Amino acid sequence: MRVLGIDPGTMVTGYGVVDDINGKLSHVTHGTIEGRRKDSFPDRLKLIFDGLNKVIEEYKPDSIALEEVFYGKSVKSAIKIGEARGIAILCTASANIPMAEYAPTVIKRAVVGSGNAQKVQVSEMVKVILALSEAPEKFDASDALAIAICHCHRSKLMI
Repeated sequence: MRVLGIDPGTMVTGYGVVDDINGKLSHVTHGTIEGRRKDSFPDRLKLIFDGLNKVIEEYKPDSIALEEVFYGKSVKSAIKIGEARGIAILCTASANIPMAEYAPTVIKRAVVGSGNAQKVQVSEMVKVILALSEAPEKFDASDALAIAICHCHRSKLMI
């Protein structure tokens, strides 16, 4: 099973692809889709749309996992993240790929063992789980890999 994890954001959207072959997880790719502050909001959403579609087309995931909206910051930022999530959901639906969503605490618990883990802890555990030589440079990418890892673990429980 190949899983694409997506950490949606309007300035930076992280993605990570993980293969699960008989319970052994392996890293395929990860990265970020980054807008610029001077870009208009619609242009940033289009950048996310085009970037995710390119990743989906190139890596052909069997399923896609997203982080659910996190309410803690502000209503305005939650709405903007919701719009980026909408783009990710549209890409998923357009490609006709099954999708799952996980709360941030569920993702952290699946990767670190604690729902209150910090980003650096998540990044280090992603490095260990996927046997990477170094942790991803950006937390958005390591978070996306963590989402994919979480889905690999959780999907076994749902069978």
